Amino acid sequence: MTVRRTVVAGDRIELRYALRPRGGNDLVSNFEDAAPEAVTLGDGTLAPALEQWLIDLPPGERHVFLLDPWQAFGESQPERIQTLPRSDLGDLAVEINQLVEFALPNGQTMAGRILETCDDAIKVDFNHPLADLAIEFEVEIVRIL
Repeated sequence: MTVRRTVVAGDRIELRYALRPRGGNDLVSNFEDAAPEAVTLGDGTLAPALEQWLIDLPPGERHVFLLDPWQAFGESQPERIQTLPRSDLGDLAVEINQLVEFALPNGQTMAGRILETCDDAIKVDFNHPLADLAIEFEVEIVRIL
C-alpha cells in the first residue's frame, strides 16, 4: 500500500486556487494560468487563515472550503479606520475606494482603502478588503516540491 504524502507546515508547494465571496464571482483565481503558483507555507505569501486549510491535503485533489469571516479574513475592526494627514500621501492623487500602500516605520507596507479625502486629511480603512465576507476558497495542490 502506497501512502501519499500530504501538505505540512513549511512545505513549498505548487497550487491553483480561487477566492470568491460565497456564491459570488472569483476575486482572485489562477486556475486558468499557464502555471500554478509556487508558495512556501509560513512565508507570508498566503494569509495564515488560508494556509491552515492546506495542511493535510494531498496533491491532485480539488477542494472548496466555505469559510465564515472569522475563518478567513476576520471581522472589521473600527480601530483600523484612521484619519491621517493628507501630507502622508505626498502628491499622490487618490480616489474614494482606491487601495493605497502605505510605508510603515519598520520598512514594511500596509494597504488601506481610501474612505474620505479633503485638503488636509484622509480617512483610511486598514481592515483587510475581504474582512466581513463569507468566502469560498477553492484549492488544488498540484505538487509538493
